[in-house]
Amino acid sequence: MTVNEIQKKIQELKLQKDSVEGTKCEVYSRVVGYLRPIASWNEGKREEFKIRKNYCFCK
Repeated sequence: MTVNEIQKKIQELKLQKDSVEGTKCEVYSRVVGYLRPIASWNEGKREEFKIRKNYCFCK
């Protein structure tokens, strides 16, 4: 392949990448003892979830 062919292929792939759409993934977590989808939480709780740390007390 020549440099021009490679650059053309790169541009084609960039255009394809921009049109890719994924499937929405729903994440559940606890707020006050019961599981709810994070999308239904208020903004403050979603921000808190981003900085939350998970611990595992496995043996």
